[in-house]
Amino acid sequence: MLMRVPLYAFSLVLAGCTPNQPSHAELYDVGPDAVDETQLTLSPEEAQRLMELPLRCLTTEFPYKSGLVIGGPADLSLPRTHHPAFYGCFDWHSAVHGHWSVIHLMRQFPDLAGAAEAKDILSAHLTIEAISTEIAYFSLNRYTASFERTYGWAWLLKLAEELHHWQDDPQAQIWSQALQPLADFIVEKYLDFLPRLTYPIRVGEHANTAFGLSFAWDYAQATGRDSLLQVIESRALTFYGPDTNCPLSWEPGGFDFLSPCLEEAALMSRILPNEAFREWLADFLPALLEGGEVILEPAVVSDRSDGKLVHLDGLNFSRAWCLYTIADALPGLDHLRNLADRHLAFSLSNIVDGDYAGEHWLASFALYALHQRKSTAQ
Repeated sequence: MLMRVPLYAFSLVLAGCTPNQPSHAELYDVGPDAVDETQLTLSPEEAQRLMELPLRCLTTEFPYKSGLVIGGPADLSLPRTHHPAFYGCFDWHSAVHGHWSVIHLMRQFPDLAGAAEAKDILSAHLTIEAISTEIAYFSLNRYTASFERTYGWAWLLKLAEELHHWQDDPQAQIWSQALQPLADFIVEKYLDFLPRLTYPIRVGEHANTAFGLSFAWDYAQATGRDSLLQVIESRALTFYGPDTNCPLSWEPGGFDFLSPCLEEAALMSRILPNEAFREWLADFLPALLEGGEVILEPAVVSDRSDGKLVHLDGLNFSRAWCLYTIADALPGLDHLRNLADRHLAFSLSNIVDGDYAGEHWLASFALYALHQRKSTAQ
């Protein structure tokens, strides 16, 4: 006769095998006292450290993860043939936000070592001819029409937004004008796709709809693209307006670099007026509001040579930028800024580790988190 053993009994047995095991917080010291404020300011020294990462990969062709679905023998070409602008950094979207990183850093620190090299790379990549070839790729075959939808699209618009703001540099405006046809093309891709998307994609990786809409919203606001703003607002309200009780305790997934709950909340903070956002947030994530208990510890990476496991460092950065954005929308949420600081500080020292799995993209995430911290400071 088989005996049924309650599930909790297994838990007791397992607990007995690991006596006095410290908690996550005890192991990793993620309390408020662990945050060094000076570490969270983008100094010239830190900017130099972060600049080295995209410079190392923007012209590194291999290894490369292609997004190509092969429709026939004619599609088989080296990445640089299909992507003369964005062939480095392991994949297309990482190459795009690697370009964003060097431009973002040069805008703030024009005297960085490597700036001359970066300008040479940008001048070679962001040309009318190269961008024309990039646009043509989306019509290579029936499968490439959805290439990089919508994660890479979002980063392309973030790159275009950064160049749009660099009005006082003539060379930057040349790059901006060369890139503009691709930005316009991506806007049209959004306008075509969003009305056809019946349900949002709520995952912690590339396809997350809220992330894709957030960066597109920022670009549309910066450049006055009212048609894009309108469709994003309409779809966001349809997708997320009725949402309640997001299960933040289910996060993170093992490969996440985005938080489904926090990305959604950060998007709605852009879309809704402040008081309407407060009411929505009270139903969606009440623990984030003043007085609520937020149990959200920085995610731990067990192996930074594993390209999927290292995603969790990126999650700490993206959680931070979402928390800064949410706190900026409403008064009285300084505890969210403190929580964001803990996440940012936890992974910031880990992004230069000599392994390409993280180095080819994490600097961009760190820089955007630092940017959001600075731009939302009281």
